[in-house]
Amino acid sequence: MPDFRLIALPAEPFAPLFRLDDSELAARGMRRCTADAPRGYPCRVSLVDAAVDEEVLLLPFEHHATTSPYRSSGPIFVRRNAEQARLAVNEIPDGFRRKLLSVRAYAADGDLLVAEVVAGDALERQLSHFLTIPEVALLHLHHARHGCYLCRAERANAG
Repeated sequence: MPDFRLIALPAEPFAPLFRLDDSELAARGMRRCTADAPRGYPCRVSLVDAAVDEEVLLLPFEHHATTSPYRSSGPIFVRRNAEQARLAVNEIPDGFRRKLLSVRAYAADGDLLVAEVVAGDALERQLSHFLTIPEVALLHLHHARHGCYLCRAERANAG
């Protein structure tokens, strides 16, 4: 089965947003939050949930910037001072294993080829399976229940 790598969002584009005041954030459709539970504020940069009392931003993010009809954006959380997760080949963060996830496979032109909902403990198998399809250029992971973007997955030899 093909190897994969999960790709978190880079921290740099989000860091300046933490310097904005609440009204400036609101004008951009964003808001500052304080995590009030150990789960429920999953950071798309670090790929871990924010700790209780940790500051996060909730903001819109275009995760599938394409000219195809599948262009897509949605809400994401980013932790203050988060560092980009750099996962090993075939590594799945522990927090993913307890979630219900949607895996969406896209062609190079941005069109959706196939999608599946899987339990987190079956994620490796699903990612590897989709990567056996030659037309698949990249995969997106989403939280299945809320639909929020989580991260990208690609073939481990993709660069």
